[in-house]
Amino acid sequence: MTEPRYVCIHGHFYQPPRENPWLGAVEAEDSAAPYHDWNERIAAECYAPNTAARVLDGQGRIVRIVDNYRRISFNLGPTLLSWLEQHRVDVYRAVLESDRASRELHGGHGSALAQPYNHMIMPLANARDRQSQIAWGVRDFERRFGRRPEGMWLPETAVDTATLDDLAAAGIKFTVLAPHQAARVRAASTPASAWESVGAAVDPTMPYTVNLPSGRTIVVFFYDGPISRAVAFEQLLADGLRLSGRILGSASDRAERPQLLHIATDGESYGHHHRFGDMALAVALDDIDKRPDVHLTNYGEFLELFPPTHEAEIVEATSWSCAHGIERWRNDCGCNSGGHGDWNQRWRAGLRATFDWLRDSLAGPYEREISLLVRDPWAARDEYIDVVLDRSSTAIGAFFERHAPRPLTEDQIVHALQLLELQRFLLLMYTSCGWFFDEVSGIETTQVLRYAGCAVQLAEDTLALRPGLEAEFRERLGRVPGNLPELATAEVVYDRLVAPARVDLVRVGANFAVTTLFPNGRGTGAERPPVDAVEAGANGGTRRPSALSPFESTLFEGYATAAWLYQFEIHRLDHRITHAGRARLAIGRVRVVSSTTRESEEVTYGILHLGDHALTGGARPSPGPAAYEAMAADVGAAFHQADVPGTIRALDRHFAGFSLSLNSLFRDLRRRTVDDVLAATLAETEAVHRSLYDDQAPLLRFLVSLNVPLPAGLQATAELVVAADLRRALHPVRIDPAEIERLLNEARDLGLTLPADTLAFTATTTLADLARQLESAPHSPAVQAELARAVEAVSRLPFPVERWSAQNIVDRWLGDSSPPDPALVALAEALGFATH
Repeated sequence: MTEPRYVCIHGHFYQPPRENPWLGAVEAEDSAAPYHDWNERIAAECYAPNTAARVLDGQGRIVRIVDNYRRISFNLGPTLLSWLEQHRVDVYRAVLESDRASRELHGGHGSALAQPYNHMIMPLANARDRQSQIAWGVRDFERRFGRRPEGMWLPETAVDTATLDDLAAAGIKFTVLAPHQAARVRAASTPASAWESVGAAVDPTMPYTVNLPSGRTIVVFFYDGPISRAVAFEQLLADGLRLSGRILGSASDRAERPQLLHIATDGESYGHHHRFGDMALAVALDDIDKRPDVHLTNYGEFLELFPPTHEAEIVEATSWSCAHGIERWRNDCGCNSGGHGDWNQRWRAGLRATFDWLRDSLAGPYEREISLLVRDPWAARDEYIDVVLDRSSTAIGAFFERHAPRPLTEDQIVHALQLLELQRFLLLMYTSCGWFFDEVSGIETTQVLRYAGCAVQLAEDTLALRPGLEAEFRERLGRVPGNLPELATAEVVYDRLVAPARVDLVRVGANFAVTTLFPNGRGTGAERPPVDAVEAGANGGTRRPSALSPFESTLFEGYATAAWLYQFEIHRLDHRITHAGRARLAIGRVRVVSSTTRESEEVTYGILHLGDHALTGGARPSPGPAAYEAMAADVGAAFHQADVPGTIRALDRHFAGFSLSLNSLFRDLRRRTVDDVLAATLAETEAVHRSLYDDQAPLLRFLVSLNVPLPAGLQATAELVVAADLRRALHPVRIDPAEIERLLNEARDLGLTLPADTLAFTATTTLADLARQLESAPHSPAVQAELARAVEAVSRLPFPVERWSAQNIVDRWLGDSSPPDPALVALAEALGFATH
């Protein structure tokens, strides 16, 4: 074969947005346990491992650690990148660096592709939404990667000619489609009548030019369908050499031109859907890279080297994941996730029609209202992404300098931001995942209903022309059928799963108030510092801290005057907390400010905690300083007299209609607060079990010696105590290999079942914590010894423990040590490296 072969593997890395849109943060998702949420879990299983994939030798030892992103083509959805920036900044930075490095490898062409902002099915969008989705995707990409995108991945590869024309108008040079999305092709040198209908037989080894009605053009790469499907559904990632062999074997021996052998896959295949898929990918890339007649490339480089010689026309309104075109996102076409053969998806059409009605009915009022504040309502929306990416006063000021015909007052800025946030939610509610799965009450569909609920709330608050909007919206949802009797319509889903999540500034103030009584309930991982104090990040973005939150570090030590709770800034105007035995009374006033709209409200609260979960009180819009002082005096007088019923009656008088309880807390705060409440009870419970276990241990051993099964109650007690002791022995501050060994022997001798998942998670966290200490002091004998002890201890556990972080850090420092540090070499060997 004389003509060179080029290989490109594309990974589409994307997760549905998962945040509570009123809070701007992902709350706990129990199905992702032991991780906090699915973003966190998939980051650990896929996004992070692909920044440092292992290449093993024949004995299963690590030979090299490689970054897969540098050698593949990839796109990460903007909403996923935003989450990574805040919660996995190590992965975020690695992805940006991978694109920069790929430019050096591929003649200035980066491997990252852009994506329409929130994974909207573009052929189902109206012209304005398509334009905004592309504009936001391009701008988000520029701010993160520091360059213009050459290519853009289309959600679900859903395409029509209008979408391609809009991509070309935005300066996008190419996109990637499935082979069945090609209608016909011809050589550019042949007559215009020489089209050949090709269907799925399109040649995937060459790019094609698509001529558009506007006179613009765009290039399409049609990926290899059979190999891409084999990666996803045929266990091709079970062996990296099989993957490389399959890709290389797709080349034609008779080709008279350079061939591009390329596949396109879900990025989550590499580690999440297929465990160790990241390692298989690394092996495949290594195998391809070592061949002198094969070149790893990306789409931008190949396009520059070998411009299209053929033209193509697409099949309109098609996608890679629906056999019926794009019906999966608007009709009961039969495409579903499987597992519920008696279900239907008739709800899809009604949900989309309801959302279209909501969007269209608000377009005119939005235009009229915001036209009083900005020159062009839709140009302002297209550029609002700059504010979404940077909510600082400087960025907001610059935005309105560009778009407002005159300086705006603070109230006008707040109003304009509310209207633009309304439009943001109207875009987000079309996220494709809301229609992809089987049931209208599924978490993905509930998520898009939440976005719609935010839009409805903002519309009723800001557009006087739309009173009663929510009632009409709910009535339309009532016609959308579900499959579950208890959630029979989308209206029921909205009422039960969406409306309770609604947040206003008073509820934020109430949550803050409760946390002052439960200081250990703080720190959801969602808090952040004032926007203006955030350091500038790479490429003009913002960098949020990934370690200790200012909410944790300042709020509960002296009650600082300002703190953050999710995306809300809390200014403490007054706070009084009084103790009487176990009872505590908190009274105060705060000003709550939204970082997204700048709207603010003063909130007054009064809360009585009688111990455990007994909590009563309320929070309300502040009636003013005089009324606040009267309330404080009235409630405080009863409390100081130890008159609990009188205190409760006083709180009821002053907060009638504004009561709160532990159930009023946001999910993460509620759980952490409940943990606070339960801590003493759980400690007492464990003490009781421990006493029983200590008393009965000789009897248990005797029963085991007789091969008599342990009574269920005694076995449960033993398992609880031994597991609790193991968790303590695995603590990074005092990890105890001897104690771990003793406890494991005890569990084995007694035939106990240990909670492998939770103990493995604890051990993984311990190794990661100790590895971070090593990162700060790589040549400290004490730190090295402590990590070595931990590695030895966890190696004895009867279940696998993830050593990923420790391996990365030791590998990095070992590579930087010259001559090699013997202690680091020993650590590397203990962690599974081949060092000789």
